[in-house]
Amino acid sequence: MQQKSFDINEILANFSLNGEYIDSDVVNNGHINSTFVLDFKCEDGSIMNYILQQINTSVFKNSDQLMQNIVTVSAHLRKAIIQNGGNPERENLNVIFTKNDKPYYVDREGRHWRCYNYISDSYTCQRIDNPEIFYNAAKAFGKFQCMLADFPIDTLHETIPNFHNTISRFEDLKKAVNDDVAGRAGGIKEEIRFAFDREADTGVLIALAESGVLPLRVTHNDTKLNNVMFDKHSHEGICVIDLDTVMPGLSLYDFGDSIRFGASTADEDEQDVTKVSLDLELFEHYVNGYLAAAGKSLWQSEVDYLPFSAKLLTMECGMRFLTDYLNGDTYFRTNYPEHNLVRCRTQFALVADIERKMEIMSEITSKVYRGL
Repeated sequence: MQQKSFDINEILANFSLNGEYIDSDVVNNGHINSTFVLDFKCEDGSIMNYILQQINTSVFKNSDQLMQNIVTVSAHLRKAIIQNGGNPERENLNVIFTKNDKPYYVDREGRHWRCYNYISDSYTCQRIDNPEIFYNAAKAFGKFQCMLADFPIDTLHETIPNFHNTISRFEDLKKAVNDDVAGRAGGIKEEIRFAFDREADTGVLIALAESGVLPLRVTHNDTKLNNVMFDKHSHEGICVIDLDTVMPGLSLYDFGDSIRFGASTADEDEQDVTKVSLDLELFEHYVNGYLAAAGKSLWQSEVDYLPFSAKLLTMECGMRFLTDYLNGDTYFRTNYPEHNLVRCRTQFALVADIERKMEIMSEITSKVYRGL
């Protein structure tokens, strides 16, 4: 067991947990919060597991609002799962409250801790080894969206302001170009021009939302493959996890980012951009899975803009990498001086390929939607 710099007994004594604490293991695949799997021995000798997380208060500065979002969303999902005849202990992330009926505990050092149920006989994926996994992830995120279609959106807090505000992201890029604090702008004129040529794209979805053409929904905002728990036996996506970035937004943000991450033929930091393209087979698998689960809850306008959302969210990510490169790599962790620039180039290469394939993507989406 890894040595911890906190008193775990103090923390656990303040949560309503069953059994006797035995040990814990560190989970190392998260980038924001510190996560541990707890082992508890029950009276009958069986082992009960829980998840313990330290909330990163540098990223999420208001734990009350953060946890209120998670508690209300998970409670809504739990009710929907029960109504659909599912297992809410296995298909949902349930918050375990403290003995003082609070959703998190503040220890003597001022650190914030929360507990969840542990989903057994499950696994997460870091990469797509076969199309079935991507399809099952799409179904999980589509089901997540569908079950939250009637959630009272005005009760949600915006825990990270302007997270997918692409107009704001473009303004950040323009400022970074003008300020040029790291003296790098002169050597990347092609990348800057690529982004500036597509400025009009950044306002498309925001304008449609403001005019009421697109509805505001509960969005996950971090639809990576490893935020789905898969069943070890059926390989179905059974639960969407990591609800920290759940906020009001557009369903297109979640869909577009899933395609950006999962349907690219190359890694995010591939240095040879000729290897970067959109895999249309994977795109079709994701559209099939997502619309099978969420399609009946979506507006026609949302379906129409699914292909464009893949382009826009990829563009947004590329702009963020480029902005950070121009600012001297102050946000994203880098392994070498050009790392953010390489990441930006892969995203922009993917944008260019999506543009070439946009008509085919639209045909795929329309065909799948008509078949529902």
